[in-house]
Amino acid sequence: MSDDRSELIRQSFLRQAKACADLGSPFTARICTLAAERLTDDTRVGAVILGWPGNPDGTGDALALRLAGTLHTIVRSGQDPALASVYSPHAVDDDTLWAAIEAALRRDEAFILERLKSAPQTNEVRRSSALLPGFLTIAALTGKPLILSEVGASAGLNLQWDRYAYRLGDFSWGNTSPMDLAPRWEGPPPPDANVEVAERAGCDLNPLDPSSEDDRLRLFSYIWADQQDRLDRTVAALEMATESGLKVEKADAIDWLRKRLTTPHPGTTHVIYHTIAWQYLPPALKSEGEALIAEAGDRATEAAPLARLQLEADGKPEGAALLLTLWPTGETREIGRADFHGRWVKWVGWEGSTG
Repeated sequence: MSDDRSELIRQSFLRQAKACADLGSPFTARICTLAAERLTDDTRVGAVILGWPGNPDGTGDALALRLAGTLHTIVRSGQDPALASVYSPHAVDDDTLWAAIEAALRRDEAFILERLKSAPQTNEVRRSSALLPGFLTIAALTGKPLILSEVGASAGLNLQWDRYAYRLGDFSWGNTSPMDLAPRWEGPPPPDANVEVAERAGCDLNPLDPSSEDDRLRLFSYIWADQQDRLDRTVAALEMATESGLKVEKADAIDWLRKRLTTPHPGTTHVIYHTIAWQYLPPALKSEGEALIAEAGDRATEAAPLARLQLEADGKPEGAALLLTLWPTGETREIGRADFHGRWVKWVGWEGSTG
């Protein structure tokens, strides 16, 4: 590998370390920083990481999070007690932590190399705190029941957003629920609209079954080890999904969208939505997906509107953009911004947005 390439990888790990620290995970930030500073090509895993051919950044292949998630899987599965003994919540110095990680890179080499091939798979349920005001806005503007189509739905936890209870500033929504979401809220209250979900479906290349122990382990592994509240919240959401029998379809996003968008839904509003998922599509597939949605938008009518609600990174420093597009007009507005993990929402709304 070239020195330039390995340095680019190391810098991406340092950027991810800062993001983890900003998102309240000092332990994951430590792992990313130590890897940036101390990883060598003396191990096969190190050589693969430092010679990674794709885009290592969080908006690309998320290489640092692949490594962190893989190590966390090893810890949670119980397959490497030595690594588990230095992992959060255990407090050890950097030298001890890195020595254990480096030993695991050798001892668990085959598992790590295989798992690094897979993109991180998160299903942060708190993102529903940003989605709810978007769905309320769509319902208020169209006055119709909603057909839900979530791309990159993982285990479907944000496909059951209407089964949660919310406190958004002084605004409350939802009945008593095992899941009570209360992000830091800034801005006016969202519309107090009546929402009816007529149908819901989601797809993922690798959907996770809420009732499967193996799939739960995979999901938990990408939640940062020192964020027990996120782990507990995900357990509760998985229990709700298991009880409801919710299942996500295994499908390529573009093929699935093509089928979903071909079916007319008169008298309803069809909502395509995704949270921190679109970025993982290859550029060619993103373009194809954008074209498919735009074509469906051209066919939308006042009687059968189409909406696209997305919470995705846009390169700006403060969280992710919450964008809403409504057809038949095709107008897009940034209706708010939210933390990547849903800890806060800065709401603007459709009327307050400048488009």
